[in-house]
Amino acid sequence: MPAHDGERSPEIHDAAVEVPTSIFKRKWLRVTLTALKDQWFLISLGLLIAIASQVQVPTTHQHVKEITVTYLCVSIIFFITGCTLDTRTLLQNYGRWKILLFVQLQCFLMTSAVVFGLVSAVATDGSHFMDPGLLVGLLFFSCVPTTISSNVVMTRQAHGNQALTVVQTTVGNFLGVFITPALVVMYTSVDTWYNRVLPSSSNHFAQIYRRVLMQLGLSIYLPLIVGQLVRYLFPQTSKRIFVEWKLNRIASIALLLIIWQTYDQAFASRAFASVPSTNMIFIVFVGVGLWILFFGIAFTTSLAWLPKKDVVAICYCVPAKGPAMGVPLATTIFAGLDTGLASKVQIPIVIYQGLQLVFGSILIGIFRRWIEKDEQRKAMEDVPAAPQAAQCHESHSPTKLEAV
Repeated sequence: MPAHDGERSPEIHDAAVEVPTSIFKRKWLRVTLTALKDQWFLISLGLLIAIASQVQVPTTHQHVKEITVTYLCVSIIFFITGCTLDTRTLLQNYGRWKILLFVQLQCFLMTSAVVFGLVSAVATDGSHFMDPGLLVGLLFFSCVPTTISSNVVMTRQAHGNQALTVVQTTVGNFLGVFITPALVVMYTSVDTWYNRVLPSSSNHFAQIYRRVLMQLGLSIYLPLIVGQLVRYLFPQTSKRIFVEWKLNRIASIALLLIIWQTYDQAFASRAFASVPSTNMIFIVFVGVGLWILFFGIAFTTSLAWLPKKDVVAICYCVPAKGPAMGVPLATTIFAGLDTGLASKVQIPIVIYQGLQLVFGSILIGIFRRWIEKDEQRKAMEDVPAAPQAAQCHESHSPTKLEAV
């Protein structure tokens, strides 16, 4: 029986309900897939940390695992970077000494001064609330140079100036070999109750320089130079492999392996279990606050005088601290410490690494949209210029009658 006027057929009503529902499902699926695509690194990071907390490499193989992962994975990252970066652009960024000075002063002096003030404030209450090893670890992590690989990978993903990040990373870690031990000695020489846990003869600078410079040369500079040679000799092949085939994502996988080995080592040494839960919560909250503060300073000071792509690079370099360089430095600087105390000293930088990767992963999509909007705006401004110029040329060009 046909429906009366003013009434809707049940079939039509069901169809009207089904269409919006299907549209909503497709939209939800698209949003979910986009989120998974943008945050796959963060999800993988969480899974790897969870795995490291449950299953660790045997203690007898920890040193071999550390050396293999650190050298191999960092070398892969910088080889791929060398194959994909324009040599002229890289050299130009090495010549930007004002930005180099601007970034390195923040990475070493600003961050260490802020943390020293924080530790001094925490340690003056007389209650010894915090474990002394953690307080020394906070001082140590503030003196460490920027991370070696994560900021390079994330700057590229966020469409920032990757060449500038490579320059800041290589220069910062080279300077860190000399600056970090000096800063650590300066801050730990202050006569405080938490510094008294350290032995007086814990600094062997010759050993520090030899070990860290060898790691820098073999895992950063040599792969970067080889990558640049491959790019120069086989430019089209390099572009096809790493850009068109997107094999540069191997660098992200290598970075995940570096993070896994750091947390695997921390859990294997039972470092987290030896610290009170209240201290761990304090370190986490302090790490969040410090990252936000360092990021805010880097962003506001660089936005005032630098292009947006440079701002992105600086925002990934300044707040970051590198355990890949920091852990070997800690092992060498604090040689002679018992295993438990040495593990506590490394806890702040390991926790901070996880926090900076979480924040950095979240910022990838935000920075990418920020850069793309700026590029689209510039493109829109350039489009009307061509027709206007052509029209202007046409109006001023003589007609055939005028020519005659």
